[in-house]
Amino acid sequence: MRPILTTLILALVAPVASPEDADVPSFARAVPEFRSGEPIFRFNGRDLAGFYAYTRGHGYEDPLNVFTVRDGMIRASGEEFGGLATGGNFSDYHLVVEWKWGEQTWGSRAKAARDSGILLHCTGPDGAAGGQWMESIECQIIEGGTGDLLLVGGKGKPRLTCEARTGADGQPYFEKGAPAVARDRGRINWWGRDPSWRDSLGFRGKRDVERPSGEWNRTEVICDGGRVVVLVNGLLVNEGTDASPAAGKIQFQSEGAEIFFRKIEVRPLIRP
Repeated sequence: MRPILTTLILALVAPVASPEDADVPSFARAVPEFRSGEPIFRFNGRDLAGFYAYTRGHGYEDPLNVFTVRDGMIRASGEEFGGLATGGNFSDYHLVVEWKWGEQTWGSRAKAARDSGILLHCTGPDGAAGGQWMESIECQIIEGGTGDLLLVGGKGKPRLTCEARTGADGQPYFEKGAPAVARDRGRINWWGRDPSWRDSLGFRGKRDVERPSGEWNRTEVICDGGRVVVLVNGLLVNEGTDASPAAGKIQFQSEGAEIFFRKIEVRPLIRP
């Protein structure tokens, strides 16, 4: 059977903000076009088939039910730091994730910004990063910073090159056409991250494209060789090249805040 193709275009998801009310740069609306096929991996809406859990406190056991399925959604409670990983490795794919925040927060992050993330190209042993995650390139999900790209070191150091301007705070912010910056640690902020960001519960920046807590968001990641493109609610928020590694597992974080996932799909890229 010929694969059904999906083309990424601006109409795929209606952007959450307009240029007038969020000062969206033109490059953020110039979403690259890719073609992808039918999912080769997806959350089935019933159970965690195809995934496995790993937490800092209990390894491959999950007695606290950090990762469960309810009402057709994966719930990551946030109670323990850890991740829900795919059993297989992926390269050259289009990842589609629909998610929303829950209300529960825990421990040292009970009053901090709700935090999670999608770890791409995970390699090496489980728990090598901080005792709970894998070495990877993180597509951040955090209030005010959704779309940041982080280099999560394990036994090695993942690498990524991004076009980025240097903000007044000295941090790199993704900007198309800016000088390329190669990193093997730290974070490349999405273009609209508020420089006055605070690690406080419910934080929202002036230019945030993430929807308010409790509403559904759509994060898409296109991994094409060493290229990593991140879309949030239909807008291009970050992009990197020369990713190393460029393949691996995909892991969804539990990091002190309840989060729900109703769709997780991995679609193969279709070459011209």
